[in-house]
Amino acid sequence: MTKSKTTGDDGVVTIKKYANRRLYDTERSCYITLDDLGAMVRDGRDFRVVDAKSGEDITHNVLTQIIMDTETKGETLLPVNFLRHLIGLYGDKMQSVVPQYLEASMASFRKNQQDVRAAFEGALGANPLAELTRRNLEMFQQAAGAFMPGAVGSKSKDAEIAALKAEIADLKAELAKK
Repeated sequence: MTKSKTTGDDGVVTIKKYANRRLYDTERSCYITLDDLGAMVRDGRDFRVVDAKSGEDITHNVLTQIIMDTETKGETLLPVNFLRHLIGLYGDKMQSVVPQYLEASMASFRKNQQDVRAAFEGALGANPLAELTRRNLEMFQQAAGAFMPGAVGSKSKDAEIAALKAEIADLKAELAKK
């Protein structure tokens, strides 16, 4: 497969931003919007945005603008306290480690998200929600049993105690034989 002259060898699409704020997709040869760039991100398309006049890479600024526009439309994702902490980190001695930390945190989040999706999609014939509900119920019963002995799941505890007593009796009988 050959790359077009508007897509780099690394598969990154070049988007040019003109002084009139218009964005031009050099791969498709058409003008696009910030919403289109947001869709490209969600589709996993990699791109870089360059200032058409200077050639400067302004991808970071445009991605930040997409977040701002999305947040302004009422689709808030970033909690106020997170934003406050983030702003507070600018100029802080730890500022240099924040990008790497956020990258690692996001990578971990994406992996967990993929694992959860795989669990839901990969459960052949099984109902993962039913399994999750069953586990939650078990945890609730264990917690209730810890705070209110005999209240929840007492029959299973009684059976377990009886089995342990029987096992102890069997062990005592074997020891007595020797």
